[in-house]
Amino acid sequence: MALALGFDFGTSGARAIALDGAGAPRAEAVCHFSGSAIADPERWKSALFDLLGQLPPEIRQQITAIALNGTSSTVLLCDGAGQPLAAPILYNDGRGATVLDQVRAIAPTDHTVLSATSSLAKLLWWHRQGLTSGANPIYLLHQADWLSFWLHGQLGISDYHNALKLGYDVAALAYPQWLTDALDPLMPRLRLPRVLAPGDPIGPLQSAIAQGFGLPPQCQIYAGTTDSIAAFWASGAQRPGEAVTSLGSTLVVKLVSDRRIDDPRYGIYSHRLGDRWLVGGASNTGGAVLRHFFDDETLTFLSQQIDPRQDSGLDYYPLLAPGERFPHNDPRLLPRLTPRPADDRRFLQGLLEGIAHIEATAYEQLKALGASPVQRVYTAGGGARNATWTEMRSRYLGVPVQSSPHTEAAYGTACLAAGLGGAYCAAEGRRVP
Repeated sequence: MALALGFDFGTSGARAIALDGAGAPRAEAVCHFSGSAIADPERWKSALFDLLGQLPPEIRQQITAIALNGTSSTVLLCDGAGQPLAAPILYNDGRGATVLDQVRAIAPTDHTVLSATSSLAKLLWWHRQGLTSGANPIYLLHQADWLSFWLHGQLGISDYHNALKLGYDVAALAYPQWLTDALDPLMPRLRLPRVLAPGDPIGPLQSAIAQGFGLPPQCQIYAGTTDSIAAFWASGAQRPGEAVTSLGSTLVVKLVSDRRIDDPRYGIYSHRLGDRWLVGGASNTGGAVLRHFFDDETLTFLSQQIDPRQDSGLDYYPLLAPGERFPHNDPRLLPRLTPRPADDRRFLQGLLEGIAHIEATAYEQLKALGASPVQRVYTAGGGARNATWTEMRSRYLGVPVQSSPHTEAAYGTACLAAGLGGAYCAAEGRRVP
């Protein structure tokens, strides 16, 4: 039996899931990060091979396809051997705000890269630090690109989901002239990644890795995606109006739409999905706020005491620090977490309602800007397990909300490797060889 393997690299750890050609999971491995490991490429790489090693030998012997996802806009600057020239800049790092004047001078008005956290802003920040000078080639890679390199050995390959916030034109499937005209004279040694469609074949797994881990020599590596799009694929959503809300550390909404929407005023952007679009954005609210106040056991216990049909009367905007991306793109937006009642149950209810309200506002914002109206919402991430919250969110959204049978982004990435990504998988029709 041939199996496909998907890796998911997130903010708290990494996961791998192997599935068969019918989409049934056959094995899973997990590796947790803590402290500085979240931003340590060597820890990422060791986790990659640790996950491979955790899989039973009989599973590894059947893996013929591998794909990998990473957090969007987590980037590295590397030399010709793939070694980082500086610490990576993570997806939510806003240091690019100091070069936004330069980004505005380069990019068209209202472009997706006009954000402090875009890959292009981070690249220009590195340039101001003098890290793009020198006589040798320099490579800009996303987290997924860099980790995949250690599997297939070809430096400088990305996918058009990860490359979107670098400035890649996902409609024309090429780097735009405005980008190359600006970067070529500014950073003549820079090598932008070659961009493939998610699910396109890159090449075989390096033979030494295949031999060392007991994988078939014909095992192929396929172009990957971002963690949130992988979670979307795992959900099974595929028709216009179907959406996925990822309730992890942050809240990410993705809506299948017939129309592309890009509006940096609200932090909204679209990924290409065949002849349709995956429209959405990411809020800074989410599970990280809940876990700041409650551990998982307390969250479960208190949630069971909440009546989701009744409002708490609280009006919260749950954030851990000032600043929001979507549905309000305001770097100075303040958290609203007061008054705090003495009853922890009511306090938690207010937090859950606040996040549910942000989610509903997000989908209304997309509709107002021309996206397909939301018809059904699938939930991925840890919040999918909270039945009280699910009922509460359905009431706020006014549409059915349900958990997918598969909520892990690693499962969606394995589907991508297998060619089981649904109507919007670039490799549609391909099955595990």
